[in-house]
Amino acid sequence: MPRDRPNGVLLGAFGPAAAGAQDSIRSLTTATDAHVRPAAVAALWAVGGDLSEAMPLLLGLLDGPTTFHIGDAADLLGEMGPPASIAMPRLRDLLTHDYEWVRVHCAAALWEIGGEAEAPAVLDTLLQAMTKNPATANHVVTCLDRMGSLAAPALPPLREQLALPRRGGRFQSIDHDEELQRVGRTLIARLATPDEFAALVDDYLI
Repeated sequence: MPRDRPNGVLLGAFGPAAAGAQDSIRSLTTATDAHVRPAAVAALWAVGGDLSEAMPLLLGLLDGPTTFHIGDAADLLGEMGPPASIAMPRLRDLLTHDYEWVRVHCAAALWEIGGEAEAPAVLDTLLQAMTKNPATANHVVTCLDRMGSLAAPALPPLREQLALPRRGGRFQSIDHDEELQRVGRTLIARLATPDEFAALVDDYLI
């Protein structure tokens, strides 16, 4: 997101209190600037909370060619949760997108919207993406953490991730690696059987 954003986009941070600026924000949802458009849609939702207005705009972003637009739209749909169920067919389609970051964002959104029924497809997508691109690991484990016990099949790759002398994580930064380890250990401790947990302690993975 560029530092110099139009005021209409910035007003989204005020939520409903900025309702008087909706026309200004609405005009930015068709902006040609690649970064302004998704930010304006998010601001419009934050200010107005009108699903009937926001949804066509979000579906338009999902259908576009710009990968970060798709990710931004998926994130906002995930925040909306079950009321955004109309977007689920398109999110399911995007689980086969050729870019793993798109798949990760859409899988996380699908979980937030559809819940348990979507768990198998979401889990498969997340684990495949983390294997192909370790940089997605932070996003993946965050979603796995929200999935609770349904993330149990992820135990083997999580153990493998923690056992690596050098993990992936966002930008391979120390902070992100430490966060990845923290969430990963919490997940393993929660999901492992007592015997599995004891073995992990013996191997210094927990």
